[in-house]
Amino acid sequence: MTDVVKDVGVQSWCFRHFKDNAEVIAKVKECGLSKVELAGVHADFKDESKFASVIEQYRKGGVEIVSIGVQGMANKEAEEAKFFEFVKMAGAKFMSVSFDINTAPECFRTAEKLADKYDVRLAIHNHGGRHWLGNSETLRNVFSKTGPRIGLCLDTAWALDAGEDPLKMADRFRDRLYGLHLKDFTFDKARKPKDVVIGEGNLKLGELIGKLKEVGFDGYAVLEYEGDVENPVPAVKKCVKALRG
Repeated sequence: MTDVVKDVGVQSWCFRHFKDNAEVIAKVKECGLSKVELAGVHADFKDESKFASVIEQYRKGGVEIVSIGVQGMANKEAEEAKFFEFVKMAGAKFMSVSFDINTAPECFRTAEKLADKYDVRLAIHNHGGRHWLGNSETLRNVFSKTGPRIGLCLDTAWALDAGEDPLKMADRFRDRLYGLHLKDFTFDKARKPKDVVIGEGNLKLGELIGKLKEVGFDGYAVLEYEGDVENPVPAVKKCVKALRG
């Protein structure tokens, strides 16, 4: 079972203001972390000529790439195979994904084929109440029509946005829970979300950690904080402290 507190990493999207991977690596380590889910802003997953150099830079910097994403999947096998090539070269086993509703169910079949070939688990990112994959009922339906290569990357804040309980989602999808975006929101009167340090908003952090232990979570977990774009490190460090505390 994954020890979320010990093994947590960070989504590189937190550092999207910084385009140089050397800066990103330095900021990951400044936060006291050594794992990252790499977003497209920090690597071109369609340009195979650059894969090796990006991966080697993170390896030399002491930061492990545990996943990439969120990658859009739309039944484009040749293009999407490159995402899997990057994951394989990085030595990762996970990819957070979103599926194009207009290409379902073909996009699921293509994704499963590639996931089998490259031995990768795909984790659907539930991106809030306005996204078609943001609610439990749709996810349940998708999982009923797909095999175990496709599971869930539970984004705790976007679950809250959709009126979902992240703890109940972790329990309901325990057998398909492959990834976590540990994130927290508060909401204004118009229900507009605001990123906050995990545990300081609507996320019941301690109870979530207990639930993850209960369900035997064995995927990857990354912190995500989208506020303070030009200086996110202080808040991310507080997130780390909150999790480890």
